[in-house]
Amino acid sequence: MSVASVLSSVSALPLSQAAVLFASAGVPVFPCVPGAKNPLLKPDEENPEAQPGGFHAATTDARQVEAWWRRWPSANIGIPTGAVSGVVVVDVDRKPGGDGFAAFERARRAGLVPGWLAVVRSASGGAHFYFPADTDRPQRSWQAAKAHVDFRGDGGYIIAPPSAVTGTGSYEFGAGADRAPAPVDADRLRDFLDPRPDPAPHRVRGPIRSEDAARLAAWVGMRAEGERNRGLFWASCRLAEAGLSLPEMVDTLAPAGEQVGLPQREIETTIRSAYRATHVQPASVVVQDDAPRQPTKLTGQVLS
Repeated sequence: MSVASVLSSVSALPLSQAAVLFASAGVPVFPCVPGAKNPLLKPDEENPEAQPGGFHAATTDARQVEAWWRRWPSANIGIPTGAVSGVVVVDVDRKPGGDGFAAFERARRAGLVPGWLAVVRSASGGAHFYFPADTDRPQRSWQAAKAHVDFRGDGGYIIAPPSAVTGTGSYEFGAGADRAPAPVDADRLRDFLDPRPDPAPHRVRGPIRSEDAARLAAWVGMRAEGERNRGLFWASCRLAEAGLSLPEMVDTLAPAGEQVGLPQREIETTIRSAYRATHVQPASVVVQDDAPRQPTKLTGQVLS
């Protein structure tokens, strides 16, 4: 069974049976405090590798899961997100302090939200959109607080149905797959939801000069982990805005992407995505004197 199939099957089950069903389907789980979201398991401080705690203790061993829920029959069910479970989650909040559904819908209309595996109604009235994890690259968890949208990827976890939060409500399966499920580009989604200002740019008027293209490539080649894909996408947009063809963009930026350790497939996908997202017309190219923080100053219909 897939994680989506399990999510649709556990609503009427006791927590203990639901936890075993997840594990038997190959979805790792771990126990959380009854009525809350905190992990129950603590690591062995002297030997954490032998006895990990929190979401690091998640397992698909049905016997271990049965033992945990015999000890804590009311424990909520936690699922680690990212490569370990094969799913990531876009968490859309709906609380008195803000509602993330409008921002999520804008991102969906912009083409940044592909088909999802399943939707779960969260205890607070929001929604968890489950997507397949990207097997080619890790995607870390993040929060876009102003947009009231969070991303649960590698290093994160989610509370699964039929868990409940005291005084708030329960997690319930809402809907199955939408279109053809596909991995979400978490970096681009974050940039769209939580744009960060660019430093003062140095603008070059007219067709891009070879030295300006070289500066962009050099800048990409200095990106640290966590900024590599974002920087490549930003630089690709600038070259597309300046009128370069897709092969020219690949020739200019692919070596820099390889220099910072990006896989060839990811490099080509990112450059192609930027090419599609940008009006390919002769324009000014922005060459940053320092690292940009928000690489999505796009002019195409993707942001309309």
